Amino acid sequence: MMGTKSFNYRFGDFELREHEFSLVKAGEVVPIEHKAFRALLYLLRKPKTLVPKEELVDAVWGDVAVADGSLTRCIWHLRRVLGDDFNEPRYIETVAKVGYRFICDVIVIDDVHLTAIGKSAPEMLPRAENGRAAEVAGKGEMWLKIAAGVLAILVLSVGAGVAYRWFWHGGPEKKSEKTHLNALPFTALPGVETSPAFSPDGSRIAFAWNGDPVSGGKGFDLYVKAIGSETLLRLTQHPSEMIGAAWSPDGTQIAFHRMAGTDSGIYVVPALGGLERKLHSTFIRFPALVHISWSPDGKWIAFDEDYPGEPAMSLLSTETWEIKRLPGTPKCIGPASPAFSHSGEYLAYGCFQTQEEFGYYTIRPGGGPPKLILVDSRDPSGLTWSADDKSLIITASGELLEVTVANGSVKRLDLAGLDLATSAERPTISSDGGKLAFSSISGITAIWRRDLLHPESPPVKFAPSTRGQSAAQFSPDGRHIAFNSERSGISGVWVSSVDGSDLVQISNSQVESGSPQWSPDGKKIAFDAHSVDGWEISVADLSERIPRKLVTNISHLTWPSWSRDGKWLYFMSNEVGRTGIYRCPASGGDAVALSKDPYGHVALESLDGEAVFFTERTYNPALKKVSLPSLPGTALEVGGLPRLRYGMDWTITAGGIYFVPGVAPRSVRYFDFATRKVRTLFEVDRDFGLGLSVSPDGRWILYAQQVNEVNSDIMLVDQFQ
Repeated sequence: MMGTKSFNYRFGDFELREHEFSLVKAGEVVPIEHKAFRALLYLLRKPKTLVPKEELVDAVWGDVAVADGSLTRCIWHLRRVLGDDFNEPRYIETVAKVGYRFICDVIVIDDVHLTAIGKSAPEMLPRAENGRAAEVAGKGEMWLKIAAGVLAILVLSVGAGVAYRWFWHGGPEKKSEKTHLNALPFTALPGVETSPAFSPDGSRIAFAWNGDPVSGGKGFDLYVKAIGSETLLRLTQHPSEMIGAAWSPDGTQIAFHRMAGTDSGIYVVPALGGLERKLHSTFIRFPALVHISWSPDGKWIAFDEDYPGEPAMSLLSTETWEIKRLPGTPKCIGPASPAFSHSGEYLAYGCFQTQEEFGYYTIRPGGGPPKLILVDSRDPSGLTWSADDKSLIITASGELLEVTVANGSVKRLDLAGLDLATSAERPTISSDGGKLAFSSISGITAIWRRDLLHPESPPVKFAPSTRGQSAAQFSPDGRHIAFNSERSGISGVWVSSVDGSDLVQISNSQVESGSPQWSPDGKKIAFDAHSVDGWEISVADLSERIPRKLVTNISHLTWPSWSRDGKWLYFMSNEVGRTGIYRCPASGGDAVALSKDPYGHVALESLDGEAVFFTERTYNPALKKVSLPSLPGTALEVGGLPRLRYGMDWTITAGGIYFVPGVAPRSVRYFDFATRKVRTLFEVDRDFGLGLSVSPDGRWILYAQQVNEVNSDIMLVDQFQ
């Protein structure tokens, strides 16, 4: 490595310093994600040259399988960092369905030469005989391999350069040694293992698992496994939608938060097995709310639920069973992931500020207001404290991050042994700080078509793609299909002929979009789109293919659907204080609530236009019905219909409802309006994705299903510090 040169690349207002792994503008270090840095570095080595997507993926991720949309999200982040415009690019040009081209002039500087180049320099880009991009020499090569998880443990030498540290708030880069952690599987069981929690002595981990053959994959139960042993101890016998656990300080009991409809609540069970005991009933709609934490003095269990009024954390007394509400903050929409510090002096938790921003807070359980540590736009999935209580270890957008409590600075922790196509979630640290555990999950879905007249016949994959696809919808005439697809990178709305040919995207290729629904005349499609202001509803005329925002008096809108006469659009709102199902004129205007139910999810109007059906929540919901035309109306549960697996797993026809039941989540069933009876149509061997659709003639059904088994293992990092 000693004789290898590295280069600086100057372009526009920026300079990329290869040896420092940094991007600089006007002397200030610009925060940039590590994969975006690698993509930019590769494009700078080939200016004015079209780089195919496959080649760029190979250069950035190496031989590691890449999750759907990773490259497009990477380029999107890079454009945001550079202040580039997709429609009028200054730096990066997109060549649709092919690749990317760096169009700005680049000056390459090494130790001796100063050379302006307008095309790639062959000596800088050796190519392997098989056409794959050859590895870049020097520390650039080392860094790429490390980030791809090829090397197990490596510490970069400060003398030869500085390690890359990313601070979300920006500012000058601090030069420090970068440690790469070795993550090894603690569990390797079929199904999903998640929500790990260390015992006080760090010798055992409790976790939730849904793949036990005894329960038939019907839900999560609580298990304990010792480090170094493959023996499992099952503690609960109640398959649930999700479970989060916390050990008592003396290690004799485990508290857990169960999400299971009317059985949701805080429970305790002996750590060596025995009868469980319910301490407090809760109402929760989202699995993220099952996180709990037991205080070091054993007196309190911190938890959250869908509490009416001001969102804030709650404490359950283990002595009196009283509930103590902690002070909240006006900016907090929904708190989650409580974690007591090892000293017990502070409780950390996260809270959505908006749908786009997540705040991390600390608060003294004994009194005082919350203190904001960090506001972040990445998707949160858990937090825990470092052993010295000076940092929070969080997982966000699949990455493991360390947040300094004193100043909110962020450092990414690289993990060898972890496939970059997977996501790190729900971290936990042993009380001595020596071990880190987290869950890592992966999986994509494809769309399948099955003959309902011959349901025993094998299904056919619709519009095959290596990217995730779901939420397919037949057009009213049955000749076309609209669906979600990540085939262009991020999730978008596509339309094709019924056989999957003549594909065309109708949503903005740079905006995450989905949940398409056809207008009754088949001329328009409504869908949700994630704009800079949050989720909104867009409507695209198929003759123009130009999405137009639905203008109404309520915000944060998702899951649209049309009235049967085409005059109205129904949708779900997540606006603070105004959650629920609404409708407004299809051309835009003021919205009216469907019912007084604040947790309504997906709504579909009956084919006769006399009622609207909707699910009461996201997970394990009941289906409800509101009669028209008066709104808001009284919502009544549909009698005889079992609870659904998810709020999106159903569709309505003239004669009945097709759905995926919560009690049998790998089957499709039919509820007949006339007889009020349910019959099973077919079963599948893997989990369903989102969305069902039946052709207008009743012959075919479209559904999404996992291409491979969804898998999540508990990963363990020994010698974390």
